[in-house]
Amino acid sequence: MKNIFLFLIVGFFLQMPAVSEAQILGKLKKKAEKQVEKEVEKALEGEPEEPQAEEKQTKEDQQKPEETKDEQVARPWSKYDFVPGETVLFEDNLEGEQNGEFPSQWDLIDGYVENALFSGENVIRFPIENSGATIKPLMKKEGDYLPEKFTIEFDMYLSSRTSKYRVYLWDKGKSNRRPDGLHAIEVGYDQEASYQGGKMQRKLPEASQKPYPHWRHVAISFNVRALKIYIDQDRLVMIPNVTGNPTALSIQASTYDFGQTGDYPTMIRNIRIAEGAVKLYDRFITDGKIVTNGIKFDSGKATLKLESMGVINEIVKLMTEHPEINFSVEGHTDSDGDAQFNIDLSEQRANTVINELVARGIDGKRMVAKGFGEDVPVADNTSPEGKANNRRVEFVKMDAPKI
Repeated sequence: MKNIFLFLIVGFFLQMPAVSEAQILGKLKKKAEKQVEKEVEKALEGEPEEPQAEEKQTKEDQQKPEETKDEQVARPWSKYDFVPGETVLFEDNLEGEQNGEFPSQWDLIDGYVENALFSGENVIRFPIENSGATIKPLMKKEGDYLPEKFTIEFDMYLSSRTSKYRVYLWDKGKSNRRPDGLHAIEVGYDQEASYQGGKMQRKLPEASQKPYPHWRHVAISFNVRALKIYIDQDRLVMIPNVTGNPTALSIQASTYDFGQTGDYPTMIRNIRIAEGAVKLYDRFITDGKIVTNGIKFDSGKATLKLESMGVINEIVKLMTEHPEINFSVEGHTDSDGDAQFNIDLSEQRANTVINELVARGIDGKRMVAKGFGEDVPVADNTSPEGKANNRRVEFVKMDAPKI
């Protein structure tokens, strides 16, 4: 029976069409590949690849130095150290300005400047058809109004064709463009800052650069002789010994490619000049509290602006170095709007500040929030500067919390 079976099989193959050796090998190869795939799937079945990857990542994290972890979870603008002056000398948020008119708190030195509405916000616009324009703030004290310690802040708009915004500091309070003793600060073009025509110049680090167009916050600090220039969170220029005695300022803007077509707006907004550069701890030791209008919020909201982080970072540093200090964080507003709304808003803002401090490592039990609205003014509410000084946050010393 066995022989008959073998005979039939041989006969069957003899009757089949000829099959090439290559075809047979190809079929065997495919069969082997499928078998290997099945074996691999079977071997891997039920093995937790993701948990292994997570465990590996955890071990790597454990091997990293502590400061690397801190950098990974760092809050926005965590290294920003600009602290504005405590008394506002000039404030222009362009409230109530008419489009197309000249800004009411400024004087024109040369060129052409106008108020404009951009994305729903009031701005000072330097029209592109002009090669440049220069303006100076209208101050109650003309000629010599900058103290020994002062700060300047404003927002600048950068498009792909924007050239430079220049802040001129005058030694003699003159309004000419290039008198003796002029200090020229340039910011903007190619996302950089420079002093005295590029003698001190630095570009924003690559991580801080943004695609055009965008807004940037400019902050300048002058402390007797030391000059610092910031663009957003980055300190780009620091000069320890500036000669002369700046007494007044002007702002100039110009575009890169004159005669161009298209809309490449050159604009500034939210300009502030303030007096003082006293360290926060010194203020606390002297007065038992820290009063600051450098913590800023969106209008009518409790949303922090990023430029507030300089003050907040200093408060974090202070409370970290002095764990015995506890604060009543107290919010204040100007008199615009409903009185009860302002009380609620000021308390919400105080809570926002506390939440930010907690997020940066401070124990929330060391702070309480209070809101006083417009009830405790430190200046009149009839001028932009008075309102700016009333919109403030105070850190008032309090006893240790009861546990």
